[in-house]
Amino acid sequence: MEATPRETAPRTVEERKRRPLLVEMFVRLAKEKPLGMVGGVIVLALLIAGVFADIIAPYGMNEIDLTSRLAAPTEANHLLGTDNLGRDLLSRIIYGARISMYVGLGVSALAVVLSTIIGIVSGYFGGRVDIIIQRFIDAFMCIPGLFLILTIMAVLGPGLWQVIVVLGILYGIADTRVVRSAVIGIKENVYVEAAAAIGVPNIKILTRHILPNIMAPIIVLFTVTMGAGIIAEASISFLGFGIPPPTPSWGGMLSGKGREYMILAPWMALWPGLALAIVVYGINMLGDAMRDILDPRLRGGLGRYGRVKSEEATKEGEPSASEGLTKGVE
Repeated sequence: MEATPRETAPRTVEERKRRPLLVEMFVRLAKEKPLGMVGGVIVLALLIAGVFADIIAPYGMNEIDLTSRLAAPTEANHLLGTDNLGRDLLSRIIYGARISMYVGLGVSALAVVLSTIIGIVSGYFGGRVDIIIQRFIDAFMCIPGLFLILTIMAVLGPGLWQVIVVLGILYGIADTRVVRSAVIGIKENVYVEAAAAIGVPNIKILTRHILPNIMAPIIVLFTVTMGAGIIAEASISFLGFGIPPPTPSWGGMLSGKGREYMILAPWMALWPGLALAIVVYGINMLGDAMRDILDPRLRGGLGRYGRVKSEEATKEGEPSASEGLTKGVE
């Protein structure tokens, strides 16, 4: 016996509802957030350039050609020109993308892990534990960020891992309050109280009920911290406390000889500054789009399930959910 459309509609809704999270995020990003999609393409280009820099770059990052010193971008052999030592700027920007990728991903990963652990402990247990942790964070937030970073970097010395560890810890402590707020909102739900009432250990409640439900703000924190970490690394490298030369860093390329030859060869500072601006813009656009997609408060009252159900009901001639609510009020 052939099934009627009315019988197949719930199955269609169920299949759509069970679509994997990553697939759902990608589909909504492409349909609803075109700027976020552009940001995702920029971030993907950054990752590809960082991973395959040795293959993509036409020259070595420190390959010197004194016969092509300060060559303009109009030359065929050097699309973006050369610096004061004859090093190809396109190659150095590509290798600089690798440094930015390391810093962005490393700082974001460390910051998210640290903020998640501290935020969950502070938000879930509350009481004296929460008060002690939050007073420590209040004292930390009173210190100017740049001053603290420069002080620690002056003690540890410049280097890639030093930059990642320092920025990851600082951003992780600063982002703790975002995770704490999400945990406080989740722990008041009935299923968490029921799990605690029947004697479920706290570690299982945190890993099975709290953590999966705060993944949306954690993902957003990861993208936002990635852009902030790249900007911070460029800032301290510009001041001479970040990635030491001759390793190409976009912030370091803006400083030193980039400032000295600003008038004679403006492309030495133009291209790394433009690359930095485009990458951070793309990361921020992707982060904003992810926040809008993952935040249930921005999806409407019934969510995607309600929209699909309304579409199916409308096709069958039944009143949609919103129409039913309106009739109930009348």
